[in-house]
Amino acid sequence: MKINGALSLNNDGPLIIQELDLADPKPSDVLVRIVATGICHTDLIAKANTALPLPALFGHEGAGVVEKVGSAVTRVVVGDHVLLTSASCGYCARCQAGNPSYCLEFHALNMGGGRCADGSCTHTQAGKPVFSRFLGQSSFASHALVNERSAIKLHPQLPLDVMAPLGCGVLTGAAAVLNTLQPRPGSSLVLFGAGAVGLSALMAAKIAGCSRLIVVDKISARLQVARDLGATHVVDASEANTMATIRELTGGGADYVVEASGVPKVMELAIEAVGQGGSVAIVGMAGSQATVNFNPVTLQSKGANIKGCMLAGENSVPEPFIRKLIEFWKSGQLPIEKMLRFYEFDQINDAIADSLNGVTIKPVVRMPRATRS
Repeated sequence: MKINGALSLNNDGPLIIQELDLADPKPSDVLVRIVATGICHTDLIAKANTALPLPALFGHEGAGVVEKVGSAVTRVVVGDHVLLTSASCGYCARCQAGNPSYCLEFHALNMGGGRCADGSCTHTQAGKPVFSRFLGQSSFASHALVNERSAIKLHPQLPLDVMAPLGCGVLTGAAAVLNTLQPRPGSSLVLFGAGAVGLSALMAAKIAGCSRLIVVDKISARLQVARDLGATHVVDASEANTMATIRELTGGGADYVVEASGVPKVMELAIEAVGQGGSVAIVGMAGSQATVNFNPVTLQSKGANIKGCMLAGENSVPEPFIRKLIEFWKSGQLPIEKMLRFYEFDQINDAIADSLNGVTIKPVVRMPRATRS
């Protein structure tokens, strides 16, 4: 079928909305008409990756309506409203152990470019392959073709444009705290990076009962949002002696630290900021070539640990955890609207620019109104 997608034709240029062809669903596939999609920092990192073949279709925080299902699909039916998340195989040791976010087939399923077993590609343009099915979706388009494991059924009255970021950014930040770190009530938590992932971690830390919530960022507007969302202290990294301030506020070091900036040097600060017996969750995506240095003796003497974290985090399956997050949202404990700004599909490059320069914390792109109803 013919669809419209915001294609990346070169690494440093704008996305261009063009028509392309989408294959029919295979037995386990679901065709989803996209109503809205969040823009994530990971999309922008991938777009700048010169190793990826072009043209490419990114986007992985989609939400929409099921239009067609493959013959083996049992989780959803045509007409269902769904939230999309990354792909997992369901049968590897990690998936079977309840850790699909760390699926052993993750790279093949999410970064395989839309290639099928027979060598064909799900997305083509003028008969040539388009790098697609990015993180299981490629939701910067009017339609997405996903495996049914990536489609989470939603109540039809939930606002799809607000729900879309739950598929990655909100999921990842909240899971880093609630599933991976699992902080003790009354503990201290320092958060580096007040983007969508970081602020989602902040809201989750407040839900978890952390009593001292310290947010570090360089953008004053983001720090104000952090205050509104429950931060007890904010640190402007462009002005303050960050480490000295953190040590003063935490009595030497934090019980828990979340690094959500994706900047290697900030990751080093996050490791330094942890206190005795503390834990650091590295959530920000820095790219495959990044390196981080730390003193192992310091880490050993503190009895601290460093954990990598993404998506639903440790020992958690995205679907039930996302349902829990929706309940937090309904009760007012996860007010994600405070960090959202909405754009129309033809404004997607404005949304990306606003995200990069810090004007917008979490851009959400809405598809044309004729296709949203």
